[in-house]
Amino acid sequence: MPHSDAVLADLQPAAVWQHFATLCRIPRPSKAEGPVRDALQTWAHGRGLATRVDGAGNLIIRKPARPGHERAPGVVLQGHLDMVCQANSGTAHDFTRDPIRPTLREGWLVADDTTLGADNGIGVALILAALDDDTLAHGPLEALLTVDEEAGMGGAQGLQPGTLQGRLMLNLDTEDWGEFYLGCAGGVDVNVSRPGTPAALPTGWETWTLTLAGLRGGHSGVNIHEERGNAIKLLVRVLRSLERTHTLRLASLAGGTARNALPREARATVALPAGQRSALEAALAAAQAELREALRGVDEGVTVSLASATASELMSSADQALWLASLHAAPHGVRRRSLSVPGVVETSNNLGVVELNPRSGSCNFMVRSLLDSGSTALADEIVSLFALSGTAAELSGHYPGWAPNPASPLLARCQRVFARDFGQASCVKVIHAGLECGILGASHPGMDIVSFGPTIRGAHAPGERVEVASVDKAWQLLRAILTDIATG
Repeated sequence: MPHSDAVLADLQPAAVWQHFATLCRIPRPSKAEGPVRDALQTWAHGRGLATRVDGAGNLIIRKPARPGHERAPGVVLQGHLDMVCQANSGTAHDFTRDPIRPTLREGWLVADDTTLGADNGIGVALILAALDDDTLAHGPLEALLTVDEEAGMGGAQGLQPGTLQGRLMLNLDTEDWGEFYLGCAGGVDVNVSRPGTPAALPTGWETWTLTLAGLRGGHSGVNIHEERGNAIKLLVRVLRSLERTHTLRLASLAGGTARNALPREARATVALPAGQRSALEAALAAAQAELREALRGVDEGVTVSLASATASELMSSADQALWLASLHAAPHGVRRRSLSVPGVVETSNNLGVVELNPRSGSCNFMVRSLLDSGSTALADEIVSLFALSGTAAELSGHYPGWAPNPASPLLARCQRVFARDFGQASCVKVIHAGLECGILGASHPGMDIVSFGPTIRGAHAPGERVEVASVDKAWQLLRAILTDIATG
């Protein structure tokens, strides 16, 4: 497969794609952004730009106003350094060591078997290109490149009040060209865990691995309303059905790899009395057909397969019953649609990760809502569900929503520039995904914030892609807005 530099070399605008190539070369999973941050800090020093790494690990780069524009309002350009790391089964990719290998296909840059990191690498590349542009008319610029966004927004949460000097902020972390975002959901994680009591594998029993795969996955906020399949919920449904017709014991269950990604795959190791392979295969074939019918038009590529396995011990019957019943009953998906913002999900939940074995069990739910009261209420329902069995469930990582301000002067400016330069009206949206804008606005009261970006599809799942033409347009728009602020 060609190296990312070769794929990106001829794309325009070159100023943006050369920085994205750097981000493809350097691994940047959440909580391990140090190498990419160090590389960008070294680059900034080479350009004579002032930098600072704060106590949370965020990188701040400052560029003085271009001569003649010193009195212009300061602008903060904001994005996050980390990316969601997802790969298809059978793909030998180590996100802590291996570069991303994109390819160009029909006007889109895509990573076929892994996530691409366009979320939010393209936003970061746009910011770096602006800092690198000595022809751009601009006032004082600050780049805020946060860490740990995808795993809990730790960087934004840790930014100290008063750190930023600018009073206008352009967030470059949205995924639909032609739209300006003015609000987003807040959220909270529910982390569930309990110890287990192992049981012996009965003599003469056979063990099997059941794998549910073939789902599209996706972003747990952006795609939640599409009713895509959740591999964990679907496999639990299959296991519960098998329990009614087979003497089945569970050894392990694992699914999902990221709290903010819809689980694409899950697998369970089970034990049954010997001689039941044919009956088990028939039951799984029927389950697969049922699920494909239920997910027709959305995720009909779902597969349920069987393979021989080994296990030295099983979960106890009590642990098995508790976990399967609880996960089966646990909520997932859209809970409520907004009545005040038509067409937008208000409250949702993603059962993103589960890991069960004979000695312990855990799972994570990511709850989102435009209303803090909505996320709190749904999270409490999940805690209450597991409390019925005495299972510990704790809340963590709460972050506030970003309340829309339709009267934003920055929004009015962005809309005017867009209409002038692109000859059409833009759209104003509220997104059911977590942007850092609400957190940053809370720590810097009075900050006027607008978010935009190029078109990205399939974020948080293998096959993630970005439309190349929309990156060029986003670059033109960013330059135009900065110039308008500097000269207006």
